[in-house]
Amino acid sequence: MALERAWYNTKVAPYLWLLLPLHALFVVLSTLRRWRYRLIPAKALPVPVIVVGNISVGGTGKTPVTLALVEHLKARGEQPAIISRGYGGKGPFPLTVSASSAAAACGDEPLLLAQRAKVPVVVAPDRRAAAMQALRDAPGTTVLISDDGLQHYALPRQFEIAVIDGRRGLGNGWRLPIGPLREPTRRLGDVDAMIINGDLAESPSLADQLRALNHCYSMSLQPSNWRRVSDDDEVTALPQGSTLALAGIGHPQRFFDTVRALESREFATRSYADHQSFDAHDAEQLKSYDVLLMTEKDAMKWRGIAHQDCYYLPVTADLPETFWRHLDATLKRFKHGA
Repeated sequence: MALERAWYNTKVAPYLWLLLPLHALFVVLSTLRRWRYRLIPAKALPVPVIVVGNISVGGTGKTPVTLALVEHLKARGEQPAIISRGYGGKGPFPLTVSASSAAAACGDEPLLLAQRAKVPVVVAPDRRAAAMQALRDAPGTTVLISDDGLQHYALPRQFEIAVIDGRRGLGNGWRLPIGPLREPTRRLGDVDAMIINGDLAESPSLADQLRALNHCYSMSLQPSNWRRVSDDDEVTALPQGSTLALAGIGHPQRFFDTVRALESREFATRSYADHQSFDAHDAEQLKSYDVLLMTEKDAMKWRGIAHQDCYYLPVTADLPETFWRHLDATLKRFKHGA
């Protein structure tokens, strides 16, 4: 977490320059890998593929975008399925995820997607293998959505979406491990749509640079009512008592700021690493708090260890109509063989 905080400063911390040889190696290997698939493109799949990813390390809001895509496509008569890496899951892969799967097996985000989207979800580090399994599981699938995988070039795609955290931007602008970028900023010029999650007001120069690119859209995350972790019941008001907000996501401060905007009470905060695996020991450490508040992703790993007053906050992505028209037009061209 300390390294990630350093990445998202605008200036490169002096000690990061010690990683310059590893940075050079990363750049060479990632560049060669991408050129390999440019020269020998991945074999197309029988249905269109939408990839939701980013060029930086850490959470940017990909999962809410994926859920919004599912709802939009279902409303238009499509039968979508989701594939994902299954980060943090132990498999075996490819693994078909159900609402009752264990987060330890499939990962927290795929479990959230299976429970919320109610469409087929398959996870595997090899995204093409996950795609083939999804098509076998659900032969009526008309479109695949890859949650992450922008750099997984073995997976063919018809529509690429890059999601950027508006508050953190692209950090210091360097690639791994000196900075948070998996690919150079110019990669954003190649994607079909760039979605900025939140306001880029803190980075006006970056805002100008990104908005100069084609197909740049703004997104906001809209919170719903709190839900109890133990039974998913919606609550209109939280109980009183000492309160802790915890977050094991890429950008915990975003969640804490949301809680502060929704709740007038005083509360403590605790940040964990992204995809933190919670267990009974964690619950025991926090038993002094009467009320625990968490993200929906974290709630996937608190079921079974949560006491009665643990709550999570679902959010939905609000995207402009221009984005949906752009997506629909691309999928229409694919169906007509254009």
